[in-house]
Amino acid sequence: MRAGYPDFRLGTVLATSFTGTLSERHGNAVERIPTPQRLVDWLTVSGLAVDSCTPAQLDLARDLRESIHAAATAAAVQDALPASAVQVINDCSAQGRAAAVLTPEGKRQWRLSSASRVEDALGVIAADAISIIAGERDGKLALCASPTCRAAFFDTSQSRTRKWCDMNTCGNRQKKARYNANQRKNS
Repeated sequence: MRAGYPDFRLGTVLATSFTGTLSERHGNAVERIPTPQRLVDWLTVSGLAVDSCTPAQLDLARDLRESIHAAATAAAVQDALPASAVQVINDCSAQGRAAAVLTPEGKRQWRLSSASRVEDALGVIAADAISIIAGERDGKLALCASPTCRAAFFDTSQSRTRKWCDMNTCGNRQKKARYNANQRKNS
């Protein structure tokens, strides 16, 4: 990855990984796609390689990201979905041109239109968000227990009781804070 940018936090669910390109939303926010080229990088590592990205396409991607986050957050707490977020997700899904293809290994992969436009990649992300928010996939939407993060994530653990969007970051920080508090208390 390019030097000078924070690492991507890639998960196994495309839509919630995409919302993770802005982390620590309730603390010192970390923007992981600050430039059009950085969005190209994220799409590439996510299996949605595009040729290029304009500033307007980056703005569209960020609008989609925030709309998915808003809708997933509402779904996780069983609130009504924000109409404006639903509209952005639906518009992006309808604008994209991509096809699901089967690899020789039996995995689903996305093939974007021959022009490999950002809008096509965003359409795939929007369709993934729709399937999660609509409850079509085995799992449950949840919010990270970290008070500075509160990222929406898709919990596919057997018990559906996962607390953290990422154990290596938010989970470890919370465990370390608890440990340090216990050490101070016992001193």
